[in-house]
Amino acid sequence: MDAKQIFSFIKIEHTLFSLPFVLMGYFIALEQFDLPLGIELLWILLAAIGARGLAMALNRIIDRDIDAANPRTEGRHLASGAMSLRTAWSLAAGFLALLLISAGLLNQVALMMAWLPVLTFVVYPYMKRYTWLCHFWLGLCLGLAPAGAWVAIAADVHGWNAVTGMFTDGTEYLWAPTILPISIGVMLWITAFDINYARMDVESDREQGIRSFPSTFDEKATTRTTVQLSLLWFACFAISDPMDGIWFLAAAAIMALVNIWVVLSREKFIDFQTVLFRASMLTGWVLLGALLLGFAVEPNTTDL
Repeated sequence: MDAKQIFSFIKIEHTLFSLPFVLMGYFIALEQFDLPLGIELLWILLAAIGARGLAMALNRIIDRDIDAANPRTEGRHLASGAMSLRTAWSLAAGFLALLLISAGLLNQVALMMAWLPVLTFVVYPYMKRYTWLCHFWLGLCLGLAPAGAWVAIAADVHGWNAVTGMFTDGTEYLWAPTILPISIGVMLWITAFDINYARMDVESDREQGIRSFPSTFDEKATTRTTVQLSLLWFACFAISDPMDGIWFLAAAAIMALVNIWVVLSREKFIDFQTVLFRASMLTGWVLLGALLLGFAVEPNTTDL
């Protein structure tokens, strides 16, 4: 098996969704704790690659029968027989090892908390068989990306107090003002994307008893919920602005409007899913750029 086949199996292009938020968690932690760039960024990126690869491998393995019955996905590696189940499990084990080794190179807290994303990855494929809340669970999986990067750095400074402790004045938890709202915002943003992504499989999902949001509710409910979720993720990003500046707030507002417009205008597009993918992918990178711009032009007001 060559690298191209592995990248195709794990949908490497989908990494563009989580990577900017991984970097956001990392840079917020550096700013919050007044730290310089370091080798930790490499281990964080490798851990993110391991987590992303593991999540996709597990999803493909667990959903192989569902994929085989869906005309859109019947050509996937396991569903079509282009890859053996043994090879897929080997890839999953390799990505898990990459995640654990990279987390261990960061610190003990990062390693000991690695069970959390792994658990969410295992649970997700089964949820779609029972509830439309599966979209929110997928959002949770990606919402852990900025939180994980933040914890990896914060734990170097505060150890387990990065997760359980409070500010030195005892007022609130370290993660509450910035990274928690951002993680919730990412969760809601991915949820909004995924319920629209599932529009492609409504007929197949209903035939197979898959409980996606669009297959459970109607088109109007899907669109209305998307708008509501977009407004909610904007609110999360707005209140989480770690620099109290205008750049991140403006970027969040613009990208929320762009995402809402794309969904409301879906019938005007020849390929709605491609437009949706590009708009959603762009969202994370615009927010990351705005965050870094705010850090560059605004003074550091963090006082921990």
